[in-house]
Amino acid sequence: MQKLPTLKDPNRELRIFTARVWAAVAIMIVLMLTVVGRLAYLQIIEHRHFTTLSQDNRLKLVAIPPTRGLIYSRDGLILAENRPSFSLEVVPERVHDIERQLAGIAALFDMDDSEIEDAREALTHARRFDAVVVKAGLEEDEVALFSVNRHRFPGFSIAARLARHYPFADNFAHVIGYVSRISEDELAQLDPVAYRGTTHIGKVGVEKAREGILHGRVGYQQVEVNAQGRVLRVVDRTPPVPGNDIYLTLDSALQSLAIDALADNNGAIVAIEPATGEVLAFVSKPAFDPNQFVNGISRARYAALRDSPDRPLFNRALQAQYPPGSTVKPMVALAGLNSGRRGVHDRTWCPGWYSLEGDDHRYRDWLKRGHGHVDLSASIAQSCDVYYYSLAHDLGIDRIHGMLSQFGLGKPTGIDLPGETGGLLPSSAWKRRARNLPWYPGETLITGIGQGFMLASPLQLAHATATIANRGGRFVPHVVGQIEDPMAQQASETGFHERAGVTVLKPEYWDAIVDGMVAVVHGERGTARRVGQGASYRFAGKTGTAQLFTIAQDEVADNEETPKHLRDHALFIAFAPVENPEIAVAIVVENGGSGSGAAAPIARRILDYYLTGATEDDVDDG
Repeated sequence: MQKLPTLKDPNRELRIFTARVWAAVAIMIVLMLTVVGRLAYLQIIEHRHFTTLSQDNRLKLVAIPPTRGLIYSRDGLILAENRPSFSLEVVPERVHDIERQLAGIAALFDMDDSEIEDAREALTHARRFDAVVVKAGLEEDEVALFSVNRHRFPGFSIAARLARHYPFADNFAHVIGYVSRISEDELAQLDPVAYRGTTHIGKVGVEKAREGILHGRVGYQQVEVNAQGRVLRVVDRTPPVPGNDIYLTLDSALQSLAIDALADNNGAIVAIEPATGEVLAFVSKPAFDPNQFVNGISRARYAALRDSPDRPLFNRALQAQYPPGSTVKPMVALAGLNSGRRGVHDRTWCPGWYSLEGDDHRYRDWLKRGHGHVDLSASIAQSCDVYYYSLAHDLGIDRIHGMLSQFGLGKPTGIDLPGETGGLLPSSAWKRRARNLPWYPGETLITGIGQGFMLASPLQLAHATATIANRGGRFVPHVVGQIEDPMAQQASETGFHERAGVTVLKPEYWDAIVDGMVAVVHGERGTARRVGQGASYRFAGKTGTAQLFTIAQDEVADNEETPKHLRDHALFIAFAPVENPEIAVAIVVENGGSGSGAAAPIARRILDYYLTGATEDDVDDG
């Protein structure tokens, strides 16, 4: 009999089902444990990290740049301030076609090619998420114009900031300097925390020298933003600390008068208070308007300033080097007294020329007929070259170098401005070192009258003049007088620093030197006697002429017939009052011809104003 097939095995099916259920349960448990473990890892172990990321998606830390400190004159006039300014900015990553949009902006604001190129260059070097200034210094009508057309330019916006402004334009440019945008090289050297959010930095002058004082301390605010990056609210804020204010030693009225006194001439004027080293006036002419540099000067404008034959960017008072000419004669005379090579009343015969023994070359005096017999006082008053040819020969170059170096010539004065040059005070060792040549006796002679290799800046000459006024006392020149904390409303004096002075064997030597300089302006035969007429005070001075080229022995220089750009530079140094000096001044008039005719009248105007308040030029310089 045939066995029928079994249709179902309930027990076997139950076992298979049970196994499958347990397998599924095990897989589910494993998956759940994995998920739970991952959640535990994210929410417990990495809690702080992901909380920070989450907050960053919602909260942003925004730097608040500090307000830059102000700069004042000694009489309280604002020389550098901060004014509200509007600029057009763009964030590159928010613009689809930057070139097309930039072309539209250029057409809207009628920007020239140089402005467009500057904007392109700025965009090239900027990070895509940083705002880039396309056009700075917008007027109110330009702001309104963009507001109407804003829908056409996504990613562009108007930003309002405080911008540096110099109310007196070029009057103080070479002292104050200016601020401008931070370059890539500067950014790499700056503290990124201290300068976060700051766009400008001091480039030259006081703005650069006192950057750390003027800048202040950056602040921060934490803001909540939406998905589009729009600020919803301020969560937390740490206010910035404004920079300290600076009061300069400069007298604003004296500065303006000195500039006017130079008229159409190029040159430099430095006035110093002898007892402290405070700089009262610091003029380099021509100058420039520092406001042009604040928001970025165009290439065309900068090229015009850079390539100008008058060199307005060049700080003549601080960096120019001129042959000091006869202005060094009082110092050379002091070397003669101190060395014993000359006495106060020793006389030298001046026939109008001087020759070295065994040499037929004649070193000429400026007065062709000569001065006759002259002593020390007359040699200074009449500026007798022959007296100093003879004295220089007897002294030798190294004694001359030793004395003039005590007056600060040949090295920087140490003024609190960047970029000072040291001039050149030659010696036999210098020539051997610099040119690998011996020193010749003829070079000593012309050094004795401030010509040849010798070079000095107007600042150095003013400093040396102040040293004479102090009868040997030397103070470091400085332009910063006070630093004031605007928050605490407390001011601190910068003070003055004294250096080793000029050593003389007898105090009466100073009397002899000063008497000679007084005779320059008040004596009957003084080279600048006309500027001393009618003065209500006694002052001491010395004329000087810096030759620009050498002429033949038998020729006579005629500045009237010489083209102006080839004429001699005119120099004059002075201090007043003689009894208690309050001001020392050095003046260089480029291509002025004569120190007595071009530079001395300017000194008289400056002294008259500072000592008496007179503003009119009462000096007959005709």
